[in-house]
Amino acid sequence: MVTKIDLKKELKYLYAPSAKKVEIVNVPEFNFVMIDGQIEPGETPEHSPAFREAMMAVYGLSFTLKFISKLRKQNPIDYSVMAVEGLWWVDSGEFDFRSMETWNWTLLMMQPKHITEDMYQEALRQLKQKKDNPALSRLRLETFNEGLCIQIMHIGPYAEEPKTLDRMKAFTDESGYIYCGKHHEIYLGDPRRAKPERLQTILRRPIEKTACL
Repeated sequence: MVTKIDLKKELKYLYAPSAKKVEIVNVPEFNFVMIDGQIEPGETPEHSPAFREAMMAVYGLSFTLKFISKLRKQNPIDYSVMAVEGLWWVDSGEFDFRSMETWNWTLLMMQPKHITEDMYQEALRQLKQKKDNPALSRLRLETFNEGLCIQIMHIGPYAEEPKTLDRMKAFTDESGYIYCGKHHEIYLGDPRRAKPERLQTILRRPIEKTACL
């Protein structure tokens, strides 16, 4: 008998925040499939070949893991694949949408806690047999503990995120916190299908009361 789990429902407080107010959450440690990269000079995330390859690799690996988990002979577990997420930063420090610096990124997708390194390696082997994607060789399975964060749901085009980010910064300043970590986005909508004004993106940022070490 296949056991079914619903991480989106279990973690609703992290993946369905309010769009009306900024919230403080404590994000525990989770497993993620990850890959790092940079946006090529003159490109945007929507048109970056490297970013597109990485996105395909993360999705492909995550769906392959889902089917390995569901079809295994002992303790088969089925689950919904989680949303893809992105960490963004620039080498000089504070990330800004208007920055002309090279944007660095880490794409990541949460995996259930029962996913092991052996399952990951088997999924990677199967996917490499089916697809010739150079990004597959840069994938990794790691834990990520983000800790204390603020977050809010941004509804609308990606280009309008700075308005929501200003609300987050105002909340942080007024509450006596400072940022400590990378700009984090969780993409709940598909820009290829959804209208820009209906896109849903969770914006998250680690915070603390004292300066980062």
